[in-house]
Amino acid sequence: MARYGQLTRRTAGLNIHLMSSPSPSIGQILGHYRILEQIGAGGMGVVYRAHDERLDRDVALKVLPPGALADEPARKRFRKEALALAKLNHPSIATVYDFDTQRDVDFLVYEYIPGVTLKDKLSHGTLPEIEIARLGMQLAKALTAAHKEGVVHRDLKPANLLVTVDGQLKILDFGLAKLIRTSSEEDPTASPSETYVAAGTLAYMAPEQLRGELADLRSDIYSSGAVLYEAATGQRPFPETYVPRLIDSILHEGPRPPGRLNRRVSPALENIILKCLGKEPEQRYQSAAELHVDLERLSTPGRSPTTHTGRYRNFARRWPVFLALCLAAMLAVLMALNTGKRRGRLLNCAGTPHIQSLAVLPLENLSREPEQDYFADGMTDALIANLSKISALRVISRTSVMRYKKVRDPLPKIARELNVDAVVEGSVLQSKNRVRIMAELTDAAADRNLWSEQYEGDLRDILVLQSNVAQAIAKEINIRLEPREQTLLVNTRTINPEAYQLYLKGRYYWNKRTQEGLEKSLGYFKQAIEKDPSNSLAYAGLADCYVILAGYNLRPPGEVYPLAQVAAKKALELDGTLAEAHTSLASYVWDYERNWQAGLREYERAIELNPNYATAHQWYSESLMRIGRRDEAIAEIQKAKELDPLSLVMNAVQGFVYYFARQYDQAIAQLKNTLELDTNFYPAHVFLGWNYEQKGMYAEAIAQLQTAMSLSGGSRYVTPGLAHAYAAAGQKARALELLNQLRQSSERSYVDPYDIALIYAALGDKDQGFMWLEKAYWGRSESLTFVKVDPRMDSLRSDSRFRDLLRRLNLPPD
Repeated sequence: MARYGQLTRRTAGLNIHLMSSPSPSIGQILGHYRILEQIGAGGMGVVYRAHDERLDRDVALKVLPPGALADEPARKRFRKEALALAKLNHPSIATVYDFDTQRDVDFLVYEYIPGVTLKDKLSHGTLPEIEIARLGMQLAKALTAAHKEGVVHRDLKPANLLVTVDGQLKILDFGLAKLIRTSSEEDPTASPSETYVAAGTLAYMAPEQLRGELADLRSDIYSSGAVLYEAATGQRPFPETYVPRLIDSILHEGPRPPGRLNRRVSPALENIILKCLGKEPEQRYQSAAELHVDLERLSTPGRSPTTHTGRYRNFARRWPVFLALCLAAMLAVLMALNTGKRRGRLLNCAGTPHIQSLAVLPLENLSREPEQDYFADGMTDALIANLSKISALRVISRTSVMRYKKVRDPLPKIARELNVDAVVEGSVLQSKNRVRIMAELTDAAADRNLWSEQYEGDLRDILVLQSNVAQAIAKEINIRLEPREQTLLVNTRTINPEAYQLYLKGRYYWNKRTQEGLEKSLGYFKQAIEKDPSNSLAYAGLADCYVILAGYNLRPPGEVYPLAQVAAKKALELDGTLAEAHTSLASYVWDYERNWQAGLREYERAIELNPNYATAHQWYSESLMRIGRRDEAIAEIQKAKELDPLSLVMNAVQGFVYYFARQYDQAIAQLKNTLELDTNFYPAHVFLGWNYEQKGMYAEAIAQLQTAMSLSGGSRYVTPGLAHAYAAAGQKARALELLNQLRQSSERSYVDPYDIALIYAALGDKDQGFMWLEKAYWGRSESLTFVKVDPRMDSLRSDSRFRDLLRRLNLPPD
C-alpha cells in the first residue's frame, strides 16, 4: 500500500498541533480533487488520497487544520511558502502541486508516492553500509537542491523519508520548512504577536533549534546525521525517552560512537555520522554537497577503509536485492488485504490505548535557574487546569504531582502510585518574551510514548500555547469533548507578559500556604493587576489569598472576606469560566453571608466548569457536611482525594469529614494512613486527637494533640483541641491554662472566638460559651458554620440559645 500517510503520521517525536482537523467525506470534491480515502493524520492536518479530475492522476491532499490560516494575510504568507516548495523539482523530493481554499477548507496537494518509510524499513533492523551510503547520497542531493532554493526542511526523520519500490528515496513533508530569511526580509504583514510553533522532532533536532535559534541548512545536516546514525545502529543518537534528559543530552553530551553499537560500521561511516552531529553548526559539513562527496567516497569500491570480511561484503552486496524481493512480496500481501480497509488497520494496529485518567508531572525548568522555578511550576498548573476542564478525564491535582518534582522514578511506578492510565511530562524554557513548551504523553502501563510536541511563541500568547497543548492531548487520547468543553479549551486572548509573570509568582507563593507566602502572593497579584487591570487570573488569585487568610485564621474574616468577594466578582466579570473564582466566591457567600444555598450553587458551578478541581470538591464537601448532608459530603471528599491522592490536605480532610459525620473509626483509619505519607503533618495529629477524644480515649487524644503542638511550634490552631481534651479528661487546670493563653493572645492578634467558646463548653460554662459564640457570629468566624455538626458542642444543643444561633446562621434544622 502507498504509505504517503506517513507525511503527517505521529511518531515519538514532535509535531505541530493547532486544532482539530476537518473531515471531508469520502467522495467529496475540493476544487477539482475527489477525496478517495484518508491515509494519514497529524498535527499539521489530515492527508487523503485524492484523484485529480482534470489531469486524471492520484494525488496526496493535505487538509490544514481550521484556524491554521486564520485570515487572508495568513493565506498569503502560506501561499508564498507553497510557491517556494513548488520550486523544489527534484526526483528525491515529493513534489508540491497546488495550494487552494475551497468552502473555507485550506489544503495543499502533493505527489502521491507508493512505498515504505525509512522508519518502517528500520523496524526490521539496521541497513548494510552500502545501502546507507546510497540512500544518504540521495538525501544529500535532495537537500542540496532545496537549500539552493533557500528552503530548509527542519524536520528530517525516518518517518519523513520514503523508499519507493525501486529503492528511490523521497523526502516528505517539506510543509514544515520555512524560507530562509534575513532580518531585513521579514514579512511586513506578519503580526508581532503571532504564535510561532516550533517545527521539528525532538530526537532529530539540532541543538540550535532546541535553543530557539534560527535553523539553517546545517540544521538539516545534523538531522541527516541522526537519521544515518539510526540506520547504522538501530537506535537514535540519544535514546533517552525522558524529555528533559533527552534535551540535556542533545545540548551537552556526545553520542556513543556508532561502531560501539554495531561492529560492522566502518570508521569512515562513523566519522561521517559524527561530523554531521557536531554540537555547533561550524563543526558540521557546511553544505549537503560536502556530505555527498564523503558518502560517495564511502560507496566507491577500494576507497572506503572498510574492515569487513569478504563474506560480509558479498552479503552486503546481495542484501539490497534480497530486501527488494522481500519488500515486493510484502507489498503484494498488503495489496491483497486491502478489501474492507483491513490493510489500513494492519498498518496501524497499535492505536492509542483507552485513557480515562492522567497526571501532568512537574515540567522541567530548562533554564536551570532556580529563580525561574515559578514559571515552570506555573506552566504545569496551567496545563493541569486546562485538562481538568474535561469531564470524561480524571486529572490528578497539583499537590500530588508536585511530589515528583526532580524525582526520576520510572513512569509506570509513578502511574501506579497516582492510579492513572497515562502521564504527561515535559519541560519549559522562558527567555525574555519568548517561551517554549515541550510535552509528551506516555501510556503508563506499557511505558510507551504516544505523543510528543513542542510549542513556541511570544509570552503574550502564552494562554494560546497552553490551550493548544491541552487540545492536542485531548485529541491524542480520543477523549469525547462536550461542546461546552471544546469552548472552554479554546483560548485566543493575548496578555501582558510582565503582568502574567507577576501572576505566576503570586501563585508560586500562594501554593506554599504559609502566612509569609500568602502575604507575598498578595503583593504579586496586586502588582499584576496594576500592570494589567484586565488580568482575570490575578483577580482570582487575589480572591483565593483572602479566603485562605480567613480560613487559616491568619486575618480576621470580617476584614478579608469582603475583599475576597470584590476580587472574585471582578475576576468573573472578566472571565466567567474561572472555576477558582467561583470557588472563592462560594466560600465568601457561605462563610460570610451565611447563604448556604447560594454558596452550594457556586461550588456546583465551579465543579461544572472544572470537574477535576480538587479544592472545589473539598470545600463543597465541607459545606455539605456543615448542613448535615453527610453521605454527599463523604462522596465529594472521596472525589477530591482521587484527584489529589498524595495531598496531605485531602487525606487529612477526609478524616476531618468522617469526624463530623461521627464515623470515628473510619476517621482514625484514614488519619493513620495520612501519617504514613508524612508523620510530621501536624493537622493529621490534630484531627486524630479529636477522634480519640470522642471515643473516650483521652490519653491517646492528649498524646496526639501534644505531638501536634510540638510539630507546629505551638500553633493556636492546635490549642483549642488540646484544651478541650484536657477538660474532657478531667484535667481542668491545664485546660484553663491554655484558655487564658488564648484570651491573652486575642488582645494582641486575631484568635477565632469559636475556639474559646469550645473550651468553655468543655469546662461546662455555658454562659461564657454562648458569649464567645456570639462574638464568633458577629466576627464572621468560618469555624462557627460547623457548629451544627460539631460533636464538641453537644453540651450546648439543648439550650434555646443554640437553636436561635442555628436559625440566625440560616442552617437547616435536623
